Amino acid sequence: MTEYTVEFVGTGETIEVADTETILSACFDAGIAQEYSCRVGMCLACSAEIVDGEVTQPAARGLTDEEAENYALTCMARPQSDLVLDRGKYPPSIENDAATPAEDGDGAAADDD
Repeated sequence: MTEYTVEFVGTGETIEVADTETILSACFDAGIAQEYSCRVGMCLACSAEIVDGEVTQPAARGLTDEEAENYALTCMARPQSDLVLDRGKYPPSIENDAATPAEDGDGAAADDD
């Protein structure tokens, strides 16, 4: 088992995470409040941008292959090197979904009137 240092941008928080545990689990153990919801790699609530370093996250189904190179789902991601993560940064797919207007049942944009 190898341990890596995970630093969170802008918070001053740094933790040691074994390559056999998830970053989210290590956050819990260290008392760090990391957002999460589903804990199965689908909802993206625990997303963090990878500023530096590498993770493995084969079960992170909520990310495209390209997004998985730049974003970690902390509930699934295990470090493969020392890391610098920017928490609360979401991949483009979720940001684009948030900017799309809601549709009503017939596919037309919902009217708020």
